[in-house]
Amino acid sequence: MERKIQVGLVQLSCSADVSENMSKTESGIRAAAAQGAQIICLQELFRSLYFCDVESYDNFSLAEAIPGPSTERLSLLAKELGVVLIASLFEKRAEGLYHNTTAVLDADGAYLGKYRKMHIPDDPGYYEKFYFTPGDLGYKVFKTKFATIGVLICWDQWYPEAARITSLMGAEILFYPTAIGWAQHQTEEVNTDQYNAWQTIQRSHSVANGVPVVSVNRTGVEGDMQFWGGSFVSNAQGRLLYQAPHVEEDIKVVTLDMIQSDYYRTHWPFLRDRRIDSYAPIQKRFIDDAE
Repeated sequence: MERKIQVGLVQLSCSADVSENMSKTESGIRAAAAQGAQIICLQELFRSLYFCDVESYDNFSLAEAIPGPSTERLSLLAKELGVVLIASLFEKRAEGLYHNTTAVLDADGAYLGKYRKMHIPDDPGYYEKFYFTPGDLGYKVFKTKFATIGVLICWDQWYPEAARITSLMGAEILFYPTAIGWAQHQTEEVNTDQYNAWQTIQRSHSVANGVPVVSVNRTGVEGDMQFWGGSFVSNAQGRLLYQAPHVEEDIKVVTLDMIQSDYYRTHWPFLRDRRIDSYAPIQKRFIDDAE
């Protein structure tokens, strides 16, 4: 048996011009499709600069309905090229209600649905709680033409619970659109440690769940932030198949051997040996001695 899937990573820098970013991203999608990509993942909030570095009411004007103008435009492109698109967008759900959301478009252009980011950070340079309501759709999988995929977003990367649940729902590949970088005043040692931690936690999701992970980050300097690029793909046992450069734009297509998941899950039977009867404490914020 053989089942291989070509995944495309579109790692770009962004400007303040939304139209320019969209056109640039479309060119990146076309370039990935020309290299044989079947499922193409875009970086987090690719239509604009990463506006969450400041708290400004003006930035809410960047939001749109989903489905809406961007999904309609990308739907036509997906259908033309015969590719699945994973598109991270700023969703306006209602007046005064916004989400960090990723839409999935199938290879025939059909809108398959959306995932709303569940874990919302609030750190210096990442003031996302000012803009985004936590997701209320739960974890999601999408049955595309080529594979059943799970989509999580950036800060979700740090939570093994999110990867586990999405995998248990049947995701064959985990995709993470991302926007994360280094503050320019940091030392090289700190920068290296941060990137390695970011990649390691995601590769561990491959190991624990026996599925490939595809993480697509932006690059370029925005304000005080050097987005660290470094988009990567790991196989179903966490082996690094590809890592993009840090400070350069990159379009890459990587082959995933989907048969590996069954092999690794059989030889490393973590799902078999899970003690689901013992996991109730995970639902608590913290376990105090008094409890």
